[in-house]
Amino acid sequence: MFVRLLHLGVIAALVAAAAYVYDIKYETTLRAERVAKLQHDIRAERDATAALRAEWAKLANPARIQKLAQKHLQLKPFQTSQVDSFDNLPMRPPQIVPPDTSDPIGAMIDIGDDDLTASTGSIDPAPDNSKTDKAQ
Repeated sequence: MFVRLLHLGVIAALVAAAAYVYDIKYETTLRAERVAKLQHDIRAERDATAALRAEWAKLANPARIQKLAQKHLQLKPFQTSQVDSFDNLPMRPPQIVPPDTSDPIGAMIDIGDDDLTASTGSIDPAPDNSKTDKAQ
């Protein structure tokens, strides 16, 4: 009786081992198919990248760009009269806030609006008519 139980146990172990081997083989087949699909996708992406690089090289060709610029843009040659001297540049506006100030924005607020328009080059605000009307 013990030998029969031993035989049944061994047969059950063999069936379990065969099922386990089949499962491993199935997983291996699935992963091999997945690897093949990924390799195919990688090849396709590399081909697409190569095609885009070739197209970019064609589009960025300086001779092609030069022809298009001459055809579609009415550019004229550079003239030396287009350059002005440094003497004609406007002077730099005076500095509103001293450079060693820890809070330059707060210092600008403390200065007031009248000082800022003069130093920033802004247009002076229109005169307040209400002050002149009260004076009369």
